[in-house]
Formats: sequence, C-alpha cells, structure tokens
Amino acid sequence: MGKDCGNHGDDHLRNGCRRLLAVLLGLAFIVAIIALIVYLVLRPTHPRFFLQDASLRQLNLSNSSGLLSTSLQVTVASRNPNDRVGVYYDRLDVYASYKYQQITVAASLPPVYQGHGDVDVWSPVLDGPNVPFAPYLASAISQDCQAGYLILQVKIDGRVRWKVGSWISGHYHLFVTCPAFLVTSGGNGAPGASGFKFQTTTYCHVEV
Repeated sequence: MGKDCGNHGDDHLRNGCRRLLAVLLGLAFIVAIIALIVYLVLRPTHPRFFLQDASLRQLNLSNSSGLLSTSLQVTVASRNPNDRVGVYYDRLDVYASYKYQQITVAASLPPVYQGHGDVDVWSPVLDGPNVPFAPYLASAISQDCQAGYLILQVKIDGRVRWKVGSWISGHYHLFVTCPAFLVTSGGNGAPGASGFKFQTTTYCHVEV
C-alpha cells in the first residue's frame, strides 16, 4: 500500500513538471511570434548618410620620417527614412582614411535623437598630426597628387538604438563609409592641400 502511494506521488510530480514545461514552451512561442510580427511590420530601414562637402586644409608628407599630417573639414548629413521608427545616435566617431589606413584622429559627435524623417548635419574638423605612414602608401598618395586627384574615405563608427512608441531597443553597431573625391586643376608632383576641391555630394554605404 505504501509503495502504491509513493508511485502515485511520483506521477503527480512528473505531470506537474510536464505542465510547467508546456506552459514555458507556449510562452516562448508566443513571444517569438510577437517579435517576428513586430519585425515584419516595422522592419527599421538603415539611416541614410551623405557626404556634402570635404575641405582639405593640410596634407603634408615627410618622406624622410614617413609621417603624414592631415587636416580635413567635412560636412555629413543623415536622414531617418522611417515613418514610425526613431533613431538614437548614442555614439558617433568620425575619421578619415586613405586606402584603408586611418589618417586622422576620430572626432566624436554629440549624441542626438533623430525623429521620423528628420535630418541632422555635422561639420567636424578631422586632424591627424604626424601619423606614421607606410612607404607604399606614401608613394601612392604622391602619384595621386601628381595625377591631380585624391580619393579619401570619411568613416563613421557608432552605436544606435531604435525607438518605436515608448519601446527602445538595445544597442546596434553602426558603420558608415563615405567616399570623398578631391580634384585639382594641376598637380605638382607632391602632396599638398592647395588646389584640391571637393567634387560632388556622395552617398555613403551604411551597415547596422
């Protein structure tokens, strides 16, 4: 008799565990369905970035020491194309590069919230005093200047959050690359800021 009572208690425990597991799985399934519906309905579109201007103030290369000094002021615009999703830019660091080598110190932009369809414009100065420069890059930039053109990359590294109603997402990594096409009417065979002019507004590649 005592043995039967023990088995009966074990059955109750197993049934209770099964019911609890079924409830937890059901809740997880419902949460997953809700998240999928929200994603499909809202599906935030990446913010759009444009490079509107780039003014080269300094470009001095010391062949003897292999150091490059650069000063560049850029104007970057961003637009939120979403109708129901806002964007928090919690961190935005802007810097310039040449052939994948960073040539300026990153400039930090102030945090900002971008509402539906809003546009924000920034004009930071990017400085890179005495940056070590690889010999093959020094040769490449000298050849570009002699040819009368220079292609730099303005890059933005940041963190963003999405806002839908009162709900705010976690952080997402933002990476933006903007080509800057600079042309001069005549080259002098050596790097220098004078004479280089920004050509046209360019669309930036955005990854989130």
